[in-house]
Amino acid sequence: MSENQLPVVVIGAGPAGLAAAAHLTERGIEPLVLEAGAAAGSAVREWGHVRLFSTWSEVIDPAAEKLLAPTGWSAPDGAAYPSGADWAERYLQPLADVLGDKVRYGATVSGVSRLGRDRVVDAGRERQPFSVHIESADGSGERITARAVIDASGTWSTPGPIGGDGLPALGEKAAAGRVSYRIPDLRNPAVRARYAGRRTAVIGSGASAFTTLAALAGLARKEGGTHAVWVLRRGVTGSTFGGGTADQLPARGALGLAAKAAVDDGHADAVTGFRTAAVEEAGGQLVLVAEDARRLDPVDEIIVLTGLRPDLSFLAELRLGLDERLQAPTGLAPLIDPNQHSCGTVYPHGVNELSHPEKGVYLVGMKSYGRAPTFLAMTGYEQVRSIAAALAGDREAAERVELVLPETGVCGGAGLFDEPETAPDSGGCCTAPATVQLGTGGPAPTGGC
Repeated sequence: MSENQLPVVVIGAGPAGLAAAAHLTERGIEPLVLEAGAAAGSAVREWGHVRLFSTWSEVIDPAAEKLLAPTGWSAPDGAAYPSGADWAERYLQPLADVLGDKVRYGATVSGVSRLGRDRVVDAGRERQPFSVHIESADGSGERITARAVIDASGTWSTPGPIGGDGLPALGEKAAAGRVSYRIPDLRNPAVRARYAGRRTAVIGSGASAFTTLAALAGLARKEGGTHAVWVLRRGVTGSTFGGGTADQLPARGALGLAAKAAVDDGHADAVTGFRTAAVEEAGGQLVLVAEDARRLDPVDEIIVLTGLRPDLSFLAELRLGLDERLQAPTGLAPLIDPNQHSCGTVYPHGVNELSHPEKGVYLVGMKSYGRAPTFLAMTGYEQVRSIAAALAGDREAAERVELVLPETGVCGGAGLFDEPETAPDSGGCCTAPATVQLGTGGPAPTGGC
């Protein structure tokens, strides 16, 4: 079989992976989507209770919509905001169903290499197809050869730990029964009971933390004794709560405002400049200890929302070009590096920025961003459109920009995760970590002045 007769293997039947399959199909290229879960959008379903801050019109890929149209599928109201469950059930699963046997479930990719070549061997490397090893749910193994590999497996399975140094905090594993790395679904009675009437530490500074703080505040209004302690590695500034009304995605801006309301209304305290080093058990509760030995008051539960990171273990035999900081493709990393900017937007990009020394392999979707935040579904759709065009030999289309992304409204200055920042007009003296109550009259000092 010639290389062009081999399928393009797509890892993951999530939004980017299924969009990749739709674009490949539109180009006359055979895709094979390998999904570890039992249904399309398995990872999305795990946060199905969370409402997206993008509307339906922004989370449906154009090529996928074309593929769905002849089936009688009708697009949901473009101005409405779906939940994760809505997205999976009303779009991702119907799309996977249309693709039919091009999607395989219960297929976990355990390794990718060049056929007969490990990463060391140069000779004849680029003439060899890719070798994709699969483990099925029953434990059996299989090898598939492919002309190209598009890894859209995401980052959901590898959340960041508590530790401010990127490693698990001391005692984090021992406290695993009271530590969660997901936004809680408070509609579930068991989950609700876990947090009702208790003190919960929420560690993180992004949209997931905002959502969790707002949810716990809602619970606090109904269940006395419920309180959140918001732990941030940096100080409080005007951008701590996102772009607010300046965000071009209004629902995203509203998340930050809801988190601010949780603090302003007294349902949460914000602890700034706190880099956790250890979790200690104390009288049936947990105590967070900072790198400088400061200790917080005991809490009953900890919710860790410190970002996600890519699982690169099964790609170890490929020659990837990844940024040493973000673990994102080297061509993309400078555009999304939070050490340099915090705008949360990047110009539309495709095959050029996503190519690696190993030709024919691409990391797309959330995984392409490595450890960087603020990824939008629209970005992934543009990525796979470009890659499918390149694989079809249409270089002009591959390099053409077909997308305008919304800005967050948070720009101007570094977006460092763990560098304390001073509040505007504070004169630079307010960097000492402290527990603060934020008023409604503008940016609050971080204490110590």
